[in-house]
Amino acid sequence: MKVGVVVFPGSNCDQDIIDTLRGPLGQTVEVLWHKDHDLRGCELVVLPGGFSYGDYLRSGAIARFSPIMQEVGRHVERGGYLLGICNGFQVLTESHLVPGALLRNQERHFVCQNTWLRPVSRTAALTADLDPARAYQVPVAHGEGRYYADDDTLARLTDNDQILFRYCSATGEADDTANFNGSRQGIAGVCNAQRTVFGLMPHPERAADLDLGNTDGLPMLRSLLRHIGAA
Repeated sequence: MKVGVVVFPGSNCDQDIIDTLRGPLGQTVEVLWHKDHDLRGCELVVLPGGFSYGDYLRSGAIARFSPIMQEVGRHVERGGYLLGICNGFQVLTESHLVPGALLRNQERHFVCQNTWLRPVSRTAALTADLDPARAYQVPVAHGEGRYYADDDTLARLTDNDQILFRYCSATGEADDTANFNGSRQGIAGVCNAQRTVFGLMPHPERAADLDLGNTDGLPMLRSLLRHIGAA
């Protein structure tokens, strides 16, 4: 599969996901600059983490107007696949490619730590192969990661199986301590109704190397690639 990784001014996790895709996942990767107008035939596009345009205004609010996002929007309209990680998730919500918004963390400070995730959706490509009874440890690094959606939207997300992950304890239980940023219902990631656009705040690409002592992110990315490759 050919995967495109978009680089915005201020992206700082682009090389992490590029190395993970090329290394243990064995994918062909195209690096796409934010001013490009050509996705170069990529079947999956990734918006990486970082601080696009310095996170001025709101995180992702300027990046949504980058020239390449016009092509990304057309890619999604054609049924193409799109993954947004951390700042990439923020760009997705600002672009209205997934429901909801990402607000400042409840304690109003930047959080950089390992967290635990419980997969929720059984139909989304990113979670389909994961064990729903298991907690996966994946790091986060964000100041605006508190997922918000109104009650009607949350009900639709639940009914349509669009909730990808919830924050949990190491044993898989949801509680206020696990939900460190105050996200509604502890939501850490969602997808669109067509299950072609996926956004999550944690960084699976930073949990994909034995040298880092954690490979919990690899099953997520493998599940995504396997299921969209078979689509």
